[in-house]
Amino acid sequence: MTHEETYFLATSTALKDAEKSQMFGKPCFKIKGKAFVCFFNNKMVFKLGGEFHKEALNLEGTQLFDPSGKNRPMKEWVQIPFSHKDSLKKFAEQSLIYVSEK
Repeated sequence: MTHEETYFLATSTALKDAEKSQMFGKPCFKIKGKAFVCFFNNKMVFKLGGEFHKEALNLEGTQLFDPSGKNRPMKEWVQIPFSHKDSLKKFAEQSLIYVSEK
């Protein structure tokens, strides 16, 4: 297990009511059956809206999540590299809130 995957698991399991699962064959966490964070290509991916979505996309190296690799990104999902480790917990928490409120 990579350092990044260990961090993903530690950050996600610390969130109240987060359930470990799979999304596109990759590890993810869900709240009430809905995915809010996943681990893909050694990066954390978050479902975000509003200002947090904009903030995440403004970080260097981030991109919209495109699991198919066919230029069909998922508009609400932002893939953030671990170079922004200090912000990942905040985005995980905001992602959980965002998905819980939908």
